[in-house]
Amino acid sequence: MITIHGLKKAFNSNEVLKGIELEITAGKITAILGPNGSGKTTLIKSILGMVIPDEGDILIRQKNIKNQWNYRNEISYLPQIARFPENLRVTELISMIKDLRAESTDESHLIEIFGLEEYLEKKLRNLSGGTRQKVNVVLAFMYDSPLIIMDEPTAGLDPVALLHLKALIISEQAKGKTLLFTTHIMGLVEELADEIIFLLEGKIYFKGELEEMKSKYDPASLEKSIAMILEKEDYA
Repeated sequence: MITIHGLKKAFNSNEVLKGIELEITAGKITAILGPNGSGKTTLIKSILGMVIPDEGDILIRQKNIKNQWNYRNEISYLPQIARFPENLRVTELISMIKDLRAESTDESHLIEIFGLEEYLEKKLRNLSGGTRQKVNVVLAFMYDSPLIIMDEPTAGLDPVALLHLKALIISEQAKGKTLLFTTHIMGLVEELADEIIFLLEGKIYFKGELEEMKSKYDPASLEKSIAMILEKEDYA
């Protein structure tokens, strides 16, 4: 689904991505893990075209995305923090996104699942953080995109909404879609992820299945496996 060769990105003197080589398998749920500053968000934004790499290539479905834009129509994105005009009502925001993308969609079932009916006519500035995140989930999942990218998707969600989100992720994978997400919640990774990519200081230190990571570092838990990687690299 996604092939990355020699990806490098620096912001001034800060080298964030250091020659990333990566293959993300189609139809799987992949978790990108790593401490703050490891390059996770920069990697995701490079795939989305929101950050232009200094070197390297990104291919989606074997097509190079450099100087392209239409490939984004095949991606749904759930950011950690989505910033929209505060004076918009929820219905106006949904309509605006639909106008921008110009694709047919039916978000009514998602609105019902996440209990947003009573908030549709409210302005974004009057919503709680958790309700905003539910709106963001609707915006991300209302299109039939083959690739779904999520940056800390559970931020602010209550336990019931979290259950709905996990069920939604599983149902989208069952349709053959590829899902990529970052998180600091290891339980979510253990429950959902088929593959794990662990980034540290702009390099990939592990790529494989959960059980492979645990058997290599610490079979007790994913958290202890990650702690061992950090200790091994003298990062802790």
